[in-house]
Amino acid sequence: MSEYRPDEGSFNVGDARIAIVVARWNGNITENLLEGARRALARHGVAEDNVDLFRVPGAFELPLVCQKAAQKGVYDAIVALGCVIRGGTPHFDYVCSETTRGIGEVALNENVPVAFGLLTTDNLEQAEDRSGDGSKNKNHENKGEEAALTALEMISLFHKL
Repeated sequence: MSEYRPDEGSFNVGDARIAIVVARWNGNITENLLEGARRALARHGVAEDNVDLFRVPGAFELPLVCQKAAQKGVYDAIVALGCVIRGGTPHFDYVCSETTRGIGEVALNENVPVAFGLLTTDNLEQAEDRSGDGSKNKNHENKGEEAALTALEMISLFHKL
């Protein structure tokens, strides 16, 4: 966890409902992100029954499903998880740019916090480093966990506004 994480919010959100939208592409990485998000939510008292999971083919599909989930009006926050690894073509740039833009638009247009858990890395090693399982022998950093904590903090802040 970063020492620079803001402390204005709280992770105590009661019976909040959360949607997790996770891409299947680069599943070896996104499954680690998903497990990190689940661990963080459980650790902070979010009941498993209050978390709905939606799987999409790849990162590019994340914004649309996040939008559909937000429009249901039942979720206090959405966690978007995916992984795009740079290749030898401009495809990486287009997918990363449009997915990032789309996720941001969903949050602004639907007035629902959408936590950004999209890894955009140059190689597999960087992706693995950012999706660690928290064990002592591996990297402790897991961006899925951080995205879930961001969602909880945003729910808390929304309750105060």
